[in-house]
Amino acid sequence: MRKVYFLKTCDICQRILKEVPIASFELQEIKYTPINTAQLEEMHPLYGSYEALFNKRARQYKTLDLKNRHVSENEYKQYHLDEYTFLKRPVFIVDEEIFIGNSAKVIEALKIALS
Repeated sequence: MRKVYFLKTCDICQRILKEVPIASFELQEIKYTPINTAQLEEMHPLYGSYEALFNKRARQYKTLDLKNRHVSENEYKQYHLDEYTFLKRPVFIVDEEIFIGNSAKVIEALKIALS
């Protein structure tokens, strides 16, 4: 499976989508088609935790003061389902590998996996 979860209004997501060949990918814009439980549970074993998928730069993260709380894996999962901005993006799934976020290291590894 090849899939990418992204946000259309995110400039960084748009830049990355232009940098990598996405013709063979199923695209899911998470604002209009939020991730569901099955998709989230599909991502979980590829990376090992819901926290790893969590965008700690989201405004809601600061608003809810999650930095100063102990958040369980189940709570992270529910936050993902409740608010699309909590998903660290973009998320690329390439067969059995997952690439989360926009760091140069992640994008370079993604490009290698696609070559």
